[in-house]
Amino acid sequence: MNLEVLFSIANLYVLPFWTIMILFPKWNITKKVMGSYLIFLPLIGLYIYYLVATVDPDAAAALANPKLTDIARFFAQPGAAGAGWVHFLVMDLFVGRWIYWQGQEKQIWTIHSLILCLFFGPIGLLSHILTATIFKGNSLPATQSDVSVS
Repeated sequence: MNLEVLFSIANLYVLPFWTIMILFPKWNITKKVMGSYLIFLPLIGLYIYYLVATVDPDAAAALANPKLTDIARFFAQPGAAGAGWVHFLVMDLFVGRWIYWQGQEKQIWTIHSLILCLFFGPIGLLSHILTATIFKGNSLPATQSDVSVS
């Protein structure tokens, strides 16, 4: 399949999950959908496809001891750029899901952090940590609850 089409599908795939977490956080459907790790499997499959089917092994070998120029050269390949982008989509959604569940469990407002996480991953995580610290007096949001949410 065309890499550009796969790229577009991946971008569209994550939008419903972000939408329900941001706009409908209390819905039972949102809780059920976001309570599963299965939502990540299609993106992980696409990530593996990009890596196996499109990435040049010689370019990938240069990443064993990477320099910034090696990374730039690697991601200049469309397949590597696609894999990198899907990596961002998976990890941002994973962190967004964690933020969502922290908000549900600790009654912390998360809309702003989820929006930031959608567009600027680590800044959304920082926003959530600061929000949780300021409004609940936590030094950091607990992570043990992730074990019970599967």
